[in-house]
Amino acid sequence: MAESAAPSRGLDPLGFIEREGSLARVPHVFRPVVAAARHRVLDAFGARLDSAYLYGSVPRGTARVGRSDLDLVIVLRAEPADADREAARALGAAVDKEFPEIDGVGALLYSRARVLSELERYDIGWFVACLCTPLLGEDLAEFLPRYRPDSLLARETNGDLAELLPRLRKRIAVAEDTEEALRPLVRSMSRHLVRTGFTLVMPRWNGWTSDLREMAEAFAGYYPERAGQLRRAAESGYEPVGDLAVLRSYVDDLGPWLADEYARVHGVKAPRPEGWN
Repeated sequence: MAESAAPSRGLDPLGFIEREGSLARVPHVFRPVVAAARHRVLDAFGARLDSAYLYGSVPRGTARVGRSDLDLVIVLRAEPADADREAARALGAAVDKEFPEIDGVGALLYSRARVLSELERYDIGWFVACLCTPLLGEDLAEFLPRYRPDSLLARETNGDLAELLPRLRKRIAVAEDTEEALRPLVRSMSRHLVRTGFTLVMPRWNGWTSDLREMAEAFAGYYPERAGQLRRAAESGYEPVGDLAVLRSYVDDLGPWLADEYARVHGVKAPRPEGWN
């Protein structure tokens, strides 16, 4: 009997991370949403637009009607200005209002030069090349290298948690203690911590996944004493509850531990110029 093939864990036969998602995987119910977003991006940015991408559950084919958001990356020919950020917010609000199939629209804005810069090669560059699906314009993945799930990639993607924690504490301090206000913050922070926990072990696990539950299970194999916390965070990433105690546990316990362990294992992410988020 022939042996079954080993699981690819998101890697091609040479061990490089395969690009996840494609327009062909977009579920039929979300295709009008994607078409509307494409037209609005063109209308909003015109000749300033270099390229645009989808990422997240919609191009992966795992989006849930009325529960999932639409995630966009918009790359401009020059550095985004305040007017560009306002245009992105406006187009996102318009698409969200028009289509009840989605629960919000998020858009990240970068310049072409930043995406292709040496400093961002293993962060934003990797993100565009491996986690984003081309929607408009030239695919910048053609100008970027192939990526392996190694310690360099881990460090440059999530090696800045210690720097991020003070900003998260400030956001919690000023947030209204209501379900409506806290639920998006719980979802965002849960996802960030799960992805950080996963990339901490990614080189040892030797693969890539965007499934939060699979990320938590990969982490659990190396840090069983923290497994329960990351599994609960994964569930909150999908089904968040606006609980202030959850957020405080993130910034007072799980987050600081993750930041210290990350620095010990992979080092600290290279600093970015002031104004680069």
